Amino acid sequence: MKMTPKVKKLFNEQINKEYYSAYLYLAMSNWLNENDWPGAANWMYVQYKEEIVHAEGFVRYLMMRGEQVDLMPIEMPKKEWNSVLETFEEALAHEKFVTDSIDKMAIAAEEDGDRAARLFLDWYILEQVEEEVNGNDNVMFWKKAGDHPGATLSLDRQYAARTFEADEIPYLED
Repeated sequence: MKMTPKVKKLFNEQINKEYYSAYLYLAMSNWLNENDWPGAANWMYVQYKEEIVHAEGFVRYLMMRGEQVDLMPIEMPKKEWNSVLETFEEALAHEKFVTDSIDKMAIAAEEDGDRAARLFLDWYILEQVEEEVNGNDNVMFWKKAGDHPGATLSLDRQYAARTFEADEIPYLED
């Protein structure tokens, strides 16, 4: 069963959004590193790697369905923020944007009767719940730390411990 043009277009657009997400997190990681927040920079770098995996999941799914992957230009993200808190606030806002996009994809797949695409998107929908929970926690932690040097340094140290483990996206052949 081929995907409808509408659903295929949304999948290709989501690939672009996921790669942009990776670029955004990499830009945030770079800024945090340049501003002496190595732990927060590490957290964002791990997030960058996760977004690459998410994009590749959509690529592999389209290929598995025999559909063309249309790689579009990736917009350049901003390079500077005013604070660590601001980077995490923007990260949360971006994750909410991605959640909305994936929800719209699921609705389109349902409307077009593409049960396979709809089922595939379930993992991404649940992943976005996790992303928003993490984003909310990050914003809360940095707000509570405020300008207290001991709290911010301790929090930064905790973020340095985050490691990358590639997500296994269901229904994709290895």
